[in-house]
Amino acid sequence: MNKTLPSPGCIIDRITTVHRLNVMTINVHKGFTALNRRFILPELREAVRATGADLVFLQEVHGSHQQHALRHPAWPEAPQYEFLADSMWPQFAYGRNAVYPHGDHGNALLSKFPIADHRNLDVSIRGNEERGLLHCRLDVPGHDEVHAICVHLGLREAHRQRQVGLLLELLDSLPADAPVIIAGDFNDWRLKADAMLSPHVVEAFGSPARSFPARLPLLRLDRIYLRNAKASKAQVLSKYPWSHLSDHAPLAAEIDL
Repeated sequence: MNKTLPSPGCIIDRITTVHRLNVMTINVHKGFTALNRRFILPELREAVRATGADLVFLQEVHGSHQQHALRHPAWPEAPQYEFLADSMWPQFAYGRNAVYPHGDHGNALLSKFPIADHRNLDVSIRGNEERGLLHCRLDVPGHDEVHAICVHLGLREAHRQRQVGLLLELLDSLPADAPVIIAGDFNDWRLKADAMLSPHVVEAFGSPARSFPARLPLLRLDRIYLRNAKASKAQVLSKYPWSHLSDHAPLAAEIDL
């Protein structure tokens, strides 16, 4: 996944057909290390930039948090997703899932390609943690449309199954021949959500990879699923510095459209 970093404000060729995208997904744990011991968003930004990914799927990213901003000198003035995008990803979209007195958090997508439109589907189960599906339609040269869906599912099995059902309804509503990339934190350690999805999409690793906890991945929580696209060089980024930047190890892959 190592490649030369694009220049600031990277200019995308609007004419040449794009056949391959570099994609990564990471639960950023709101910018803190595991167990919330240290605020490390600036280090995380440098690590994400170094991948050169075209699309970055983010979960548990803050839009704002007033108390953290007062407590941590390195807390950015901009929303976390905008701080991470910096000059590398000129396009970004945010889906606010959880709102509380001091701030909010949700899913986000950073993109080097124009985001033609986006919407955040509320898949929360009433009375439980707020969850959403951030759906973006991308303008990728050479393709009528490419769809990206950033996912963060619930902690309870019954809730996840209902949420996967809503994800499948969204998938059915998209053009049958359009490339679709679905990525994020599925919290699916029993692999039942994978069983529901597998007739409709292809998992980038062939079968879900171990991604949690980051320092010694054992559970298969994070995923990249594809329709009308093919993955190569899929990898779990579990070595340093990634092992110290979140409680989840990021996933990365090259996607052929």
